[in-house]
Amino acid sequence: MIIDEIDLPKTIIDFLRESGINTLYPPQEKSVKAGLLEGESILVSAPTASGKTLIAMLAAIKHLIEKKGKVIYLSPLKALASEKFSEFKKLDKADLGRKIKVQISTGDYDQTDRSLGSNDVLIMTNEKMDSVIRQGAEWLSEVSLVVADEVHLLGDEDRGPTLEIVLTKLALLDPRPQILALSATITNADEISAWLGCKLVKSEWRPVPLWEGVYDQGTVRMQNGKDFEVETSLRGPPVDLGLDALRKGGQAILFAETRTRSVNLATKASEEVSKLIPESERKALEKVSQRILDENEHTELVKSLASLVKKGVAFHHAGLNQSCRDVVESEFRDGRIKILASTPTLAAGVNLPARRVVISNINRYDVKYGANRPISVLEYKQLCGRAGRPQYDDFGESIIVGNANTDDLVEYYINGEPEPVSSNLTGEKGLRVHALSLISTTPGIKSEEIADFFSKTLSGFQERKATVKFKIQIAMRYLELEGLIKQKGGRFIATEFGKRTSTLYIDPLTAVYFRASLEEFSKGRKHTLGILHLVTTCEDFFPKFSLRNKDYELAGTMLENHADQLIESISEYDCNRSLLAMNSWINETSELNLSDNLGIESGDMHRMAETAEWLIHAFYELAKLEKNAEAMTELDVLRARVVYGIKEELADLVRVRGIGRIRARILYKNGIKNLDDLASIPVEKLAKIDKIGPVIAENIKTHLKKIR
Repeated sequence: MIIDEIDLPKTIIDFLRESGINTLYPPQEKSVKAGLLEGESILVSAPTASGKTLIAMLAAIKHLIEKKGKVIYLSPLKALASEKFSEFKKLDKADLGRKIKVQISTGDYDQTDRSLGSNDVLIMTNEKMDSVIRQGAEWLSEVSLVVADEVHLLGDEDRGPTLEIVLTKLALLDPRPQILALSATITNADEISAWLGCKLVKSEWRPVPLWEGVYDQGTVRMQNGKDFEVETSLRGPPVDLGLDALRKGGQAILFAETRTRSVNLATKASEEVSKLIPESERKALEKVSQRILDENEHTELVKSLASLVKKGVAFHHAGLNQSCRDVVESEFRDGRIKILASTPTLAAGVNLPARRVVISNINRYDVKYGANRPISVLEYKQLCGRAGRPQYDDFGESIIVGNANTDDLVEYYINGEPEPVSSNLTGEKGLRVHALSLISTTPGIKSEEIADFFSKTLSGFQERKATVKFKIQIAMRYLELEGLIKQKGGRFIATEFGKRTSTLYIDPLTAVYFRASLEEFSKGRKHTLGILHLVTTCEDFFPKFSLRNKDYELAGTMLENHADQLIESISEYDCNRSLLAMNSWINETSELNLSDNLGIESGDMHRMAETAEWLIHAFYELAKLEKNAEAMTELDVLRARVVYGIKEELADLVRVRGIGRIRARILYKNGIKNLDDLASIPVEKLAKIDKIGPVIAENIKTHLKKIR
């Protein structure tokens, strides 16, 4: 179908042409013919890179032109949300008859952002949308189109329940919005579409054909019958396969089962790749390498990355901070990084295709089971989805590194069907969190109405009603026992404690844990380490790192030195490495020290600090509810320390915009220890201090006036 045949104004057709779109891919054409532009709700089940984003864009354009209402785009990850925001911002150039406001919102779950309602298109994570619903935003009734990306994640143990609840609640809005669900190829797409009340558009079409195969003893057996030999070396099969792709003119992603293995594979590939880099690209990569060193502390991880990037190779995993990951992704997209070794998290994140994808090991360590287990077929298909660059490749290749079990791998993974998507909502956590949310937002709800709501979820669609009802009763019993909800005359309402727990977006288990600890706070003393222990061991904290053998002595010393700060009696066996890291962080330990001594990398530290800040804020709000002013004061200071990684003496200075961890310490060393000192120093003198300068000095003074 050519785009002239689409029922859209000529100005929009011209806009699409200018964007390089002249014809529709098969899944896009099927969606249009299924009634996409007539308001039909649709589930599109199709492979990666088959054009699902344009399907969403077309639906959004139709709504915006006809002024039907607000468009919500739901994404499971912040990185994906940022990508989609960039895509939808392109609508600024389209003639839609009015100026369209596009906004992204992914954080601060309990923050009421009244400006969200003034936007036409909102890109949000599933969790942020859930939070908005809990807060009862008035503009929800104006939503006319909901785009739910990566809907196959309904089956994910962690992310699935929230997505399921959000879709259930949005589908119940009056008037019901059009729902456009976008999914990878899944076995039970018909069941998911029936639950959502959507027409099913299913397609196996890809813009770049994908050929899958298994490597064994120097030979790759491909599903299309085109077997080929690979030059072997001591570098190992994954690297040999990556180099083979490079010699044939393509880039390669090597998926490794661990972070250490990803670095190891990249290192093994580097010397050979370096020989194949053109001189012009070599100079550009040297500049990129230097930028990585200039913008980051010189941990071993950063130095390794910078060294490898010079040679046209890189690794990618959650230990890298966002800045490093952005550089790696950008250079790989631009073709200067030829081989990228990554953990599987990349497959669920940003759009980063390569000619060849190599799955170095089909086993992953499963924390829940405490052992290595084979990946699912669905995860394998997600990894495969990264193979084939639409603008550059005529085909994509996905190759599993086998071990004399080629036939089994071909049968199970290549010829196998992805597992059906099953709800995870009725686990203990999912039900206690979302039952509380439902009661908080529907005061006076009856038990049969609660059961009726959950019967409309995917869980209610897939499980026996009696089973779901029984699980709900268990969750409700806990919530009532702990004083989060109460009932009267057969109707349920949330207590003030329950309401605040729900809007704070924390697990009721965490809220109960924090509330109980507030009773143990002693007047007139600090509880810093005790609070950090509560935060790093609660249900909501992530990531948690276990102590290594060499960390126990360090944990024991920390507890001994700060015994007066503990809220409950604990030993080193009650600690985790995340507590050690958080305590080091707020005492201004460098990233280099954290990496060398604790094995905590910058990316991990950033996520821990971000999570801890949210939980300390929640703790503060619960202390406020309990009218514990002393705890509030201490938590407020600790929150600033966690955000900036500073000792308490700098907490006053970092309140000023433009003053962070480094500048605050420099100012303190120069005798500027609080806001009064900052106010009294002349701007000219302030500008002469290291790391300040005239522009920053002026900005500091301007903001200081606003907060005093």
